[in-house]
Amino acid sequence: MIRVQIPKMALGVWMIPDDQVAEAVKTALHLGIRHIDTAQAYENERGVGQGVRESGIAREEIFVTSKVAAGNKTYESAAASIDETLKKTGLDYLDMMIIHSPQPWVEVNQSKNRYFAENVEVWRALEDALKAGKLRAIGVSNFQKEDIDNILARCTVKPMVNQVLSHITNTPLDLIRCCQSQGIVMEAYSPVAHDVALRNEQIGEIAKKYGVSIPQLCIRYDWQLGMIVLPKTANPDHMKQNIDIDFVISDEDMEFLKKMDRIQDYGEFAYFPVYGERSAPSGHKAA
Repeated sequence: MIRVQIPKMALGVWMIPDDQVAEAVKTALHLGIRHIDTAQAYENERGVGQGVRESGIAREEIFVTSKVAAGNKTYESAAASIDETLKKTGLDYLDMMIIHSPQPWVEVNQSKNRYFAENVEVWRALEDALKAGKLRAIGVSNFQKEDIDNILARCTVKPMVNQVLSHITNTPLDLIRCCQSQGIVMEAYSPVAHDVALRNEQIGEIAKKYGVSIPQLCIRYDWQLGMIVLPKTANPDHMKQNIDIDFVISDEDMEFLKKMDRIQDYGEFAYFPVYGERSAPSGHKAA
């Protein structure tokens, strides 16, 4: 059995431009964050690698995750993309690589095809890269139970993580419990719902009760669900605040937050497939 320690607090870098992300990575690392989460689709892997290499922090102390683009659904394309990511980052290995989505983005929420056979081939490419020492861990993202079961039935190495959208008002509790029961670590992206949570009065009242900001409450919420949390920011002040979550949400408040009505409008981010029923317009990077 492969055992890899994954830092529970990460920096997400979605939508941080490649020419700016190196500084964000270095700032996060100097603040004590040791997990950086990027993706082929983010088009900033080069800058992430630069930030890691220029940080002055030993490589073995930093956990770097990237994701095989959702459209890569063959063994050959996935394997080639892993090598390309290593080349772009300038790193000798990645700490983890995950499949970004079980479906190509243009089909998310639009197609019943779950690409079971194709995802097994992509998983085989990840397993081979793991055996070759290119990766230390492998996992998935946006996978539902049926997608996980498909991999588990055919894999040699089971997924180590499943990275999903999870925040107050939109928490996939059944999926979280299912994966955790099988030893699959859950990761939460968009823990503050792209700041939509900032406009929720109920969340604000509970944050005020604990003397914390709404983002701190949201991050702590996923943290207490046993998830790795990936808040995205390039702002140093926000980074400092995001990691300052040394408080405990009561069981009663956790239950209330779990049952809050689902956010229906993600504003300018609503067109991304992970947030609704529409597909992302051509040219836009996925979450």
